[in-house]
Amino acid sequence: QVQLVESGGGLVQAGESLRLSCVTSGRTFSTYSMGWFRQAPGKEREFVAAISGNGDSVNYANSVRGRFAISRDNAKNTVYLQMNSLKPEDTALYYCATDLRYNIWTGYGADYWGKGTLVTVSS
Repeated sequence: QVQLVESGGGLVQAGESLRLSCVTSGRTFSTYSMGWFRQAPGKEREFVAAISGNGDSVNYANSVRGRFAISRDNAKNTVYLQMNSLKPEDTALYYCATDLRYNIWTGYGADYWGKGTLVTVSS
């Protein structure tokens, strides 16, 4: 049984930074891709960032590229999302996910999800 537990969300002002963490259990962490998604009120869940099992490949949504950075520490079974220069439009529930997949029609998806951590950015 795969478990993903996010932490690090909170309330910050625009321009500030926040780092999210996601601890994974129940599998060999380094084997699997990891990613972050987010969902704002009234909107569909969207892809934010992804990282390969060994950390040698990353990908970002255009809306966060240059501001956010995904990383992983396989010794700690943890993936991080460093969020800099936060904007009010970044406000959302952020989900950690694993076993990412990509479909040319629907974009990124995942097989396992955490419960989410809330990030609120005030102007």
